[in-house]
Amino acid sequence: MRGSTGMTVRLLVAAGVIGLTVAGCSSSPSGEPPRETSSAVQPAPKPAVLTLSPAKDAKDVAPGEPVSVSVADGKVGDVQLTGADGKVVAGKARPDGSGWDSAEPLGYNKTYKLTATAVGSDGKPVTAESSFSTVKPARQLGVSVNLVDGETVGVGLPLVFTFTGNVTDKAAAEKALKVTAEPATEGAFRWSGDKQVTWRPKEYWKSGTKIKVDAAVYGKPLGGGSYGREDKSFRATVGDKLVAVADGGTHQMTVTVNDKEVRTLPTSMGKPGHNTPQGTYTVMSEHTGYTMDSGTYGVPADSPGGYRTFIQYAVRLSYSGIFYHSAPWSVRQQGHSNVSHGCLNLSTENAKWLMDTSKKGDIVVVQNSGGPKLEPTDGWSVWQLSWDEWRTAAN
Repeated sequence: MRGSTGMTVRLLVAAGVIGLTVAGCSSSPSGEPPRETSSAVQPAPKPAVLTLSPAKDAKDVAPGEPVSVSVADGKVGDVQLTGADGKVVAGKARPDGSGWDSAEPLGYNKTYKLTATAVGSDGKPVTAESSFSTVKPARQLGVSVNLVDGETVGVGLPLVFTFTGNVTDKAAAEKALKVTAEPATEGAFRWSGDKQVTWRPKEYWKSGTKIKVDAAVYGKPLGGGSYGREDKSFRATVGDKLVAVADGGTHQMTVTVNDKEVRTLPTSMGKPGHNTPQGTYTVMSEHTGYTMDSGTYGVPADSPGGYRTFIQYAVRLSYSGIFYHSAPWSVRQQGHSNVSHGCLNLSTENAKWLMDTSKKGDIVVVQNSGGPKLEPTDGWSVWQLSWDEWRTAAN
């Protein structure tokens, strides 16, 4: 029994030695793990490939579109864009070296030469050239905007762009008209005919909003051979929220500023047969010293029912001739009855106060006048339409 036990111990020791020997075979001689060999293949150096736009011999190029150079498998080098007169057109290389873009518009009916260099990943330079000519437009269209640069406007102001001729490519025109705001404000375009397009925010502007309008139409195709004449840019700030609500039943106009009532003014609206249209108007313009003439809506001033009257303070609310204005001749009726030809009559003192307090783009609401519904196309009455209606009309 003793001999058997000793043999068992010797066998176990031997097995342990064998195990150690086998384990030692799986390690490197230094005791460090084996190194892995990378199989990644570095890309082979390539020559640069230059793409110039416009392409060589291109014709009728829109001068408002950018000229560009793009580089594949390399970095852009020197680029020069020159006119037939030798004048160099300004441009700038992209920060990552992938290309170059012009920084100023071209001229109409001109020829240009574009020369560009680049260095490929193979370290070798390449050069490419392109000559092209710009379009001679059938006509050039100007555009005006209902803003004065730097002015303060009301929360209801729509942005109205009026072209000097018909625009047949409306999508192209809208792309060229840029409205930006801080804070960001959602809005949409709606056309009225072929010459005028209006952009309005979804809701009233927030007081303090900074508006920037860029009518970048120069050199842009507007359809039918027409191109934009010149770019225009405007900045404006939205002021206090002023809303005046005129009630034909009470004959009172209640004025709120930033949603707080500040004054109630006696008023007189349109008499029967001349009832003031009901709805939400937007202040369009202010006038000190203004002559109202019934002939502007088809009634000669010297005919029965006609008139030509000097007004000290007058503020336009519609194309059809609705104003709020000073009317010293109807002070007795103001606050009691409606006797005007459709306008909102106020005393001279109240008309001056309201005109001094309000501004272009403020809101005037007429209710209970007995008049027809205000047409959204009459002036800047864009708030007559809901947002869904506005967007449907815009499409």
